[in-house]
Amino acid sequence: MKKIIRVGSRESRLAMVQTEWVISEIRKKHPELEFEITGIKAKGDMFLDDRLDKIGGKGLFVKELENELLSGAIDFAVHSMKDMPAYIPDKLIIAAVSRREDPRDVLVTADGRKLGDLPEGAIIGTSSIRREVQISEKRPDLKFKNLRGNVLTRIKKLLDGEYDALLLAAAGLKRLGLEERCVEYFDTEDVIPAAGQGILAIEAKRNGKLDFLTDSVHDADSFQVTQAERAFLVGLNGGCSEPIAAHAVISGQHMRIYGMLASEDRSRIFRAETKGSKNDAERLGLQLAELILKQRN
Repeated sequence: MKKIIRVGSRESRLAMVQTEWVISEIRKKHPELEFEITGIKAKGDMFLDDRLDKIGGKGLFVKELENELLSGAIDFAVHSMKDMPAYIPDKLIIAAVSRREDPRDVLVTADGRKLGDLPEGAIIGTSSIRREVQISEKRPDLKFKNLRGNVLTRIKKLLDGEYDALLLAAAGLKRLGLEERCVEYFDTEDVIPAAGQGILAIEAKRNGKLDFLTDSVHDADSFQVTQAERAFLVGLNGGCSEPIAAHAVISGQHMRIYGMLASEDRSRIFRAETKGSKNDAERLGLQLAELILKQRN
């Protein structure tokens, strides 16, 4: 009799696609395993009228899944790493991470116009103050309007004329087969992504028997860049309410990480970078946070 692994996922189409991808990767190495997906409605998917930073931050997308893990109802949960708070419950761990999909932010328009082509005062849809702050540097004349809901809902709102353009993550569009919607890609040094953007996190109970994850879906380089980027968040005591960004890149045995923090009133943006051995990922992330804090203070 095959062992059944119970997997938790948010109910959105993107979340389900991501979860199905994780399962397919595991099956390549472990065909003996059976999987059962449980769709769970997160608070972040229910309250769509307000900005995330106003109603509780990133934890709104993971809390219900973590409760199911802690109760034993599921064996592991699949999250977008960028949705993971800087701190998770002590009884849980990030047991594995996927290889990184395209980490860039993109502009989506109905007619193919790029950022420089948009008229003065154009309305840009985004739920991310991180994206808003960085794009405002390039086009201070633009107006930003809160944008919530799943990816397909957001695109429909664009096509219905509610927005002139959207700011989205390339990774989500590509995983949904909507790469053609990516009109303009922003370089990661120009518009720094959210920590963990493009990486999937598999969260599980500490000391759980999930060895099958490490030899199938787990990616060592992604784990190290995640350590650095999340350490940066911890160093800044960062949450969803602050415009924070970090991106680490590995080349051979070396890692470079750069980050951004905006002041509370968004009038100043602080940027810094550091580099070192990829084996010192966590230290590099904390070092980057120190460099940013020195500028702010």
